[in-house]
Amino acid sequence: MMDNGEKKKIRPQPISGVIGKMMSSLGISKTYNGWMVVEKWPEIVGKELAQRAKAIRFENGILFIAISDDAWRQEISMKSEELISQIHTYPFGRSIKQIRLIKH
Repeated sequence: MMDNGEKKKIRPQPISGVIGKMMSSLGISKTYNGWMVVEKWPEIVGKELAQRAKAIRFENGILFIAISDDAWRQEISMKSEELISQIHTYPFGRSIKQIRLIKH
């Protein structure tokens, strides 16, 4: 407390910083970040690839991608490390450790 009756001024903080701190304290930031990758998938990989390979789920560091075409499945399988590196360029992308391809 201040002796001279002045109130301590509280500086406003950006809401993104407050939410980030709150999620970290609750232990849910990795889950949130993983779901951000699912949400932003078309932005991350481009519309063409996103139409052929859909990010559908995130769980324990694994991004699940549904692919119906076997040729695209093989292509994505060979480029999985490259995709993970591309995902990691986004601030929320570090939560992705592995990509798992599933038949759609």
